[in-house]
Amino acid sequence: MRLALSICAAFALGACQVANDTADTVARETAKGVVNGVVAQKFPGVNAAPITDCVIDNATRFEIFDIAKAGATGVTPATVETVTGIASRPDTVQCISKNGLGLFL
Repeated sequence: MRLALSICAAFALGACQVANDTADTVARETAKGVVNGVVAQKFPGVNAAPITDCVIDNATRFEIFDIAKAGATGVTPATVETVTGIASRPDTVQCISKNGLGLFL
């Protein structure tokens, strides 16, 4: 009986992890679209993709979900502030300079 309960618990935990991973993936992709739009608006004519990747890679899980929410509700000044705040972090700036330097040359 214990073995059966352990197996059921393991499957349940595994299913929860799959659901969490799926939610994270969907949120990251949605957030990328929002960040890409913010970057494109702030820096017209610049390839936003490398900057977007750096912002997403340096955002917390909470920030990613918060930005992704703007994909459904619309971008607000708070969304732009979150994106620019992440973009100004030292690790993000370093990532942008390494991956997006050609954008500014």
